[in-house]
Amino acid sequence: MKNPLRKRLPKELKSEMGKYIVIFLFLAATIGFISGFLVADGSMLAAYNESFTKYNIEDGNFETGDKINDETIKKIEKDGKVTLYNNYYTEEKTKIKSNESTLRIFNIRDDVNKACLMKGKFPESKDEIAVDRMYADNNKISVGDIITCGDKKLKITGLVALSDYSALFSDNSDMMFDAVKFGTAVMTKEGAEEFYDKSRVHYNYSWKYDKKPADDIDEKKMSDDFTKVVNRNVVLNGYTPAFLNQAIHFTGNDMGGDKSMMLTLLYILIAIMAFVFAITTSNTIVNESSVIGTLRASGYTKGEMVRHYMTMPLIVCVISCIVGNILGYTVFKNIAAGLYYGSYSLPTYKTIWNGNAFVLTTVVPLIIMMLINFVILVNKLSLSPLKFIRRDLKKNQRAKAIRLPNFKFMSRFRLRVIGQNIPGYIMLLIGIGFANILLLFGMMLSPLINNYQESILNNMISNHQYVLKMPVATKTDCAEKFCMTSLKTTVENRKAEDISIYGISDNSKYIKADLPDDGVYISGGFAEKYDIKTGDSITLKEQYEDKRYSFKVKGIYDYPAALSVFMPRKQYNIIFNNDKNFFNGYFSDKKITDIDEKIIYSDITKDDLTKVTRQLKVSMGDMFHMVNVFSVVLYMLIVYLLCKLIIEKNSTSISMLKILGYENREISRLYMMSNTIVVVASTLVTLPIAGAVMKAIYKNVMYEYSGWLPLYIEPKVYLEMAIMGIIAYLVVALIENRKIGKIPMVDALKNVE
Repeated sequence: MKNPLRKRLPKELKSEMGKYIVIFLFLAATIGFISGFLVADGSMLAAYNESFTKYNIEDGNFETGDKINDETIKKIEKDGKVTLYNNYYTEEKTKIKSNESTLRIFNIRDDVNKACLMKGKFPESKDEIAVDRMYADNNKISVGDIITCGDKKLKITGLVALSDYSALFSDNSDMMFDAVKFGTAVMTKEGAEEFYDKSRVHYNYSWKYDKKPADDIDEKKMSDDFTKVVNRNVVLNGYTPAFLNQAIHFTGNDMGGDKSMMLTLLYILIAIMAFVFAITTSNTIVNESSVIGTLRASGYTKGEMVRHYMTMPLIVCVISCIVGNILGYTVFKNIAAGLYYGSYSLPTYKTIWNGNAFVLTTVVPLIIMMLINFVILVNKLSLSPLKFIRRDLKKNQRAKAIRLPNFKFMSRFRLRVIGQNIPGYIMLLIGIGFANILLLFGMMLSPLINNYQESILNNMISNHQYVLKMPVATKTDCAEKFCMTSLKTTVENRKAEDISIYGISDNSKYIKADLPDDGVYISGGFAEKYDIKTGDSITLKEQYEDKRYSFKVKGIYDYPAALSVFMPRKQYNIIFNNDKNFFNGYFSDKKITDIDEKIIYSDITKDDLTKVTRQLKVSMGDMFHMVNVFSVVLYMLIVYLLCKLIIEKNSTSISMLKILGYENREISRLYMMSNTIVVVASTLVTLPIAGAVMKAIYKNVMYEYSGWLPLYIEPKVYLEMAIMGIIAYLVVALIENRKIGKIPMVDALKNVE
């Protein structure tokens, strides 16, 4: 015989249609996006991992000041047990419309670091070029366009993704890549060599080990051994093993981290929805207590009642999971892939149907929903049938009503409503708090980036920082000599990152600080990221050796653009065993024109210093808006469901008030004002909590990246969040006011005890 309780399910669905539709849409959209994200993430990660073999990505590269002769190459290959490949490139200023950027141009590489052709074809003549696909998108150029590269006009024949530049880092020590003003490209050998005589050639060599490393530890050891081999034979300008190369590995690390973040978000949201379901079901049990008591007295077991009240939440959740997965594998998969292609220069991928994603986005949410509802329902339905019939659902002896302050009747009534709905309001507080954390994340980033950019521009040392291959004189009147090198941090349990060490000339007009002879100043960003204070000691090490240097911090210099150490040039040359007159750079507010460009290693300008902000706006601009919309929708959903619950729970009381002559407007003032007080209070209380949570997690997140963006939460963001929350609540309040008006007077007569 079929369970007759099943006949109540369609009736329950019809009466609660609004609630179930809202929850279904939210769950389906959330599961759909997470599912689509995991499918795209898994597919693109598989294509990324496959690219190491498919495109023969290097095990590392090093750069020398001059071309290495064949005899030395053979010696390095023999002693280091590697194969070397020429990987020369030049960097050319490129003008696209009114924007200037830099293209790093390679020959078409057939043996190592091969390119994936995304569109068009590879260049065939010396006046043709294939540029990085993401660089082309960001600069709005396409196949067939003509660009001015250096002093040559070149035709774009194709869009490519270079396997060793999935993230477009122009310098491995940069905090963020730059796909707007920096890009990569390939030309024919003849085309690339035409630039060699006109600009500085970077004599870069890639290597592949003859025997593949067994694991990460073995790769680190092999890299350290190979460093010694190279150092014995040539003078290094740079040395980057592949496992430290951000241009190669930043993308893979980021995609792996995104998966964990998205799943955590999904499970938190599912848990919140499960508790909302459980609370609404508990309210239904209260309203139907006499029916439940009668059924229990008639022979229905507690297990049958638990299964009955779990059925509808699980049906909604199952349908949401199915629809969500269909949307995920179709619509949302393309959206997620678009977000990745908007940030990284990835090769073409093929969709891989991800069984793991199905389990994580369907099976696990169902288990979470079942467990939370099961625990709460078992607890709620454990009373005797007689207690249900009497509508006495208190497990313990009924406590006396709390004596309320001698306020006016309306105020005491509202306090009583709040006191009777504490569980629902606690859930409301948690939901609003989580929504506000997400909303703060979305709203704070744009002001944070703008503040960082403004701070950089206001605290620039000079318009140009020239780093030279060798000391060369200039007649530029505002040029000031300095020394510069890079050392690595040695903080335990943190990845080593580059610290720029400056030797500053006496009476500098660019660095306005009284630098001590027996200590150093450090940049504000360095101090803030590593919690360094005046009087502390810091230890740094050489990049390619284990030689260490300890410095006493005598002051903090306001320079947020980089992690830097400042000392007098005289002290610098003593510490690094240089001639007392040595220098390798110029600060200058004017462009230096009387030094051969082949001798200039780099020219750091405001474009270089602001690449982080520029790229973040391009990569994450759409994400900011998505997070904001999602947070507001979550906020409205939680408020709607729990306000609806409180109105339904008090429907008998509302009906009685109508019998006593109260108008709908007065009743709304009693009940909706109680909700308003709690919602506004929850919003205001959770705003500083959201700020504290963001501060707590921000530094840990930033430790994963090189460089430092100071945390800045614009004060008006909190005001905007509060206003958005209140407006969202007003929309919900209008809907609930209509519901109060529809409650009939007869409800009070139906439940007379």
